[in-house]
Amino acid sequence: QVQLVESGGGLVQPGGSLRLSCAASGSIFEFNAMGWYRQAPGKERELVASISTSGSAHYADSVKGRFTISRDNGKNTVYLQMNRLKPEDTAVYYCGGGRYAYDYWGQGTQVTVSS
Repeated sequence: QVQLVESGGGLVQPGGSLRLSCAASGSIFEFNAMGWYRQAPGKERELVASISTSGSAHYADSVKGRFTISRDNGKNTVYLQMNRLKPEDTAVYYCGGGRYAYDYWGQGTQVTVSS
């Protein structure tokens, strides 16, 4: 069983930046499915970004060019660098991962973009 713990959320003004971290309690070296999801009030959870074991990354159209996902297998950590944040990025951000599917989830971290 692997536990995922997110950190780095908070309140930021539009145009600002945040970096989210997802620390795993065990090895993520073979986790081909690692990603960040978000859920805004009244909306369904949506995939924001994902990264494979080879480092291949995919992004939702809404965040392309602004967000960057990365992983450090040595530290068992996945990051989400979020730049040029917009009010519509406000949501609870969840880290998920697993060898072939998202079997493990974190508790979520709140990101609020507001002036």
